Amino acid sequence: MSLKIGTRGSLLATTQSGHVRDALAEQGVEAELHIVTTHGDVNMAPVERIGVGVFTQALREALEAGECDIAVHSFKDLPTEPDPRFHLVVPKRADARDCLIARDGLRLEELPQGAKIGTGAPRRISQVMRLRPDVECVPLRGNIDTRMSKVRSGELDAVVLAYAGLERVGRGEEATEVFDPEIFVPAPAQGALAIECRVDDEQARRAIDAIADAWAQSAALAERVVLNRLEAGCTAPVAVGSSNIDGQLRVHAVVVSLDGTELLEAQAQGDIAQADAIGQDVAQSLLDAGAAQILQ
Repeated sequence: MSLKIGTRGSLLATTQSGHVRDALAEQGVEAELHIVTTHGDVNMAPVERIGVGVFTQALREALEAGECDIAVHSFKDLPTEPDPRFHLVVPKRADARDCLIARDGLRLEELPQGAKIGTGAPRRISQVMRLRPDVECVPLRGNIDTRMSKVRSGELDAVVLAYAGLERVGRGEEATEVFDPEIFVPAPAQGALAIECRVDDEQARRAIDAIADAWAQSAALAERVVLNRLEAGCTAPVAVGSSNIDGQLRVHAVVVSLDGTELLEAQAQGDIAQADAIGQDVAQSLLDAGAAQILQ
């Protein structure tokens, strides 16, 4: 029997889900894509206005209803609270960094004063403003082509995107700058996919467990623990990255005010088995330093 993989219909979503289908095929499991339209695909209002789970709720509803056997999400789009209805795994992770696509091949530091940069994410806005307080951030939604076309048309000077998304659709070389994740910190779980199935579906559980990556899953979960503990959704100006330091998991997070003038930073590292505790430590350090005040 072929498993149905629920996915949004955008090029990026179907490409990501296609990678999952191919990985399952390598394990001898047949699967096919099943398109699910989400509220976020038809409502172009800013994500912070229409809600954190806007891209994932419809997929989860289709999964629960049996319309599909597996759902593929960008992990950073999922609410931070685990959902007991579903079994979740993370496959091998793509590049977590953010990137700039700018006119004339420019880097962020080379853009002219007053340049218009497209991004609707408070996390990205706050970090752009910290590095370049003289530019203007313009709200932006839509797929990769829609966003990049605004640079080609001259409406914007640049846009900020997840580098993983560009790479997944074979357009990574169009980035004019890939940001250092220590300086421009990514979103928690950026570059990671979350693959879910119903918790009682043994066949689908075995299938997705076979393509799970233990390191990627622990690191992404640690990053999301920081977000959860700060009681901040994926639209908050919270950035968290992780790295492998001599076999240990290092988690590095920042909370930045929207105007870029205030920055709190924390990090911790330890054994990958202690991923949850590492995330908790980082979050507590940020709270102790006054993160709640900035997030308000």
